[in-house]
Amino acid sequence: MRRIKDWPADERPREKLLNRGAESLSDAELLALILRTGDACSGFTAVDMARDLLSRFGSLRELAMAGTTELCRLRGIGPAKAAELQAVFQLARRFSGSCLQPGERYLSSGDAFSHFHERLRDLRKEIFLALLLDSKNRLLREVRISEGSLNASIVHPREVFAAVVRDSAAAVLFVHNHPSGDPAPSRADIEMTGRIVDAAKPMGIVVHDHIIIGKGNHTSLKAMGCI
Repeated sequence: MRRIKDWPADERPREKLLNRGAESLSDAELLALILRTGDACSGFTAVDMARDLLSRFGSLRELAMAGTTELCRLRGIGPAKAAELQAVFQLARRFSGSCLQPGERYLSSGDAFSHFHERLRDLRKEIFLALLLDSKNRLLREVRISEGSLNASIVHPREVFAAVVRDSAAAVLFVHNHPSGDPAPSRADIEMTGRIVDAAKPMGIVVHDHIIIGKGNHTSLKAMGCI
């Protein structure tokens, strides 16, 4: 099988990008530029390898969810290529998910969803975040409270309010994801929220909402009447 450098210049992904723009490349060709080399033992070019990855995973989004161990099981993919792929997809998440910046105001659960959906929707573990707000609902800081398992994140009120008190926050908003993609709250989610709200009242801290991020949608526990 011919090497990519032996292809006609207008068919090589790098030259094609430079001459026609990145939008002219297929998903496989763009991936090939990240992979850079193929698998000499099997005669696979980087484009062949990219096509194989897309065929195995079915889509770029599914490929983006693959972990290092899963990627390294595949022909021609070692730790270096796996790391390069994961780095590119992480950059894409950060670019597409516009993060709340200190000083920005929280106005609705939709605001939190638009800021955190792309960042959290494909994670395979539950991540529990607290947005610390001032008296005018402006963001002071985002704090990661816990990282859990596939279907649970263990959160204790003392972990939450240690950060709240340290930053002298007047209010707090909670966000976490469900790796299943279903944002419906579990009984544990509802009970945990109740404990946090009860703990906040004596301290005069307002709990604005607890938002659960799924794939394509979200649930506001405040809208459900749990806060």
